[in-house]
Amino acid sequence: MVILWWCVLGFLTAGYFALAGYDYGVGMLLGRLSRDEAGRRRVLGAFGPFFLANEVWLVAAVGVLFGAFPHLEGKVFAGAYIPVVTLLLGLVTFTAAVQLRSRRPDAGRGAWTLAITVGAWVTAVSWGVFLGNLVLGLPLDAAGKPSGDVLAVFSPYALLWGAGFVALFALQGAAFLAVRAPAEFTARANRIAKALLAPALAFLVVAVGWGAVETTASWSVLPAIVLAFGALAVAAAALRAGRHKTALVATMTLSASPVLAVGTLRLPDALVSSVDGGFSLSLTEAATSTEMLGLLTFVLPPALVAIAAVQWVTWRRHDTRVDQRSLLHF
Repeated sequence: MVILWWCVLGFLTAGYFALAGYDYGVGMLLGRLSRDEAGRRRVLGAFGPFFLANEVWLVAAVGVLFGAFPHLEGKVFAGAYIPVVTLLLGLVTFTAAVQLRSRRPDAGRGAWTLAITVGAWVTAVSWGVFLGNLVLGLPLDAAGKPSGDVLAVFSPYALLWGAGFVALFALQGAAFLAVRAPAEFTARANRIAKALLAPALAFLVVAVGWGAVETTASWSVLPAIVLAFGALAVAAAALRAGRHKTALVATMTLSASPVLAVGTLRLPDALVSSVDGGFSLSLTEAATSTEMLGLLTFVLPPALVAIAAVQWVTWRRHDTRVDQRSLLHF
């Protein structure tokens, strides 16, 4: 039962990265792709129909974390307090700016555009730093409390992950725009995506090699690593062939693979400390009672069906490019 819920948590979190990753990628590339207001509105309109539906996956994942693994969430948030706070600030800034930017047609939008870009960058870097710390281990003492050095979460390895996630999300956003943005943006988005392949590959190579030296990983992480490199190879081939839908699926898989790697890195441990003699928490210790997990299992199937159905319907209704006749949500 515990393994089942760990898989559910991983599925929802990976789904969030696979879907919302291109939202943040588009936000980071907004100023690069278009210099005029009409172009920026159409770029934002490309992900407009999917924007809120993508965020639901994160809400569901946090719900599973709190409900199924209540002993884990407190330790994770305590050990990575600063990245979590900056992540929330980035998410709130990005989400609010996207929705407020077009409320008044006669108002200036430069500040909102800047807030979208900054919010997307902060969110991408924060997610990378957060996951990088989970790979190395959080700075927790033997009692499970922060070790005292608040800047320990910004280790060089964690910052590498922050930079890597900028590359992954931007690559995903460029691939998404090659599929959904107006036709005049396709060639530009394709060029940007191709340029981001090298940074994404460099991140994967360095993160895996460095992580192998710094951590005691289990062989269970190997499928996630193979998946990441395979997805990047497929994305590169698809971009060169002009098969942008295939490239988008591959980059979505690429953005989700670090989540799978973090979740399988030290099974059956859910959390370890980077401090010698520090705190560790197994999956069984992190989980709630068997009775509560059984109760939650009755809620799981309809919730997953509802989330998947909304996503499917949204994509089916908006599977064509944005053009002059499209309703622009933002």
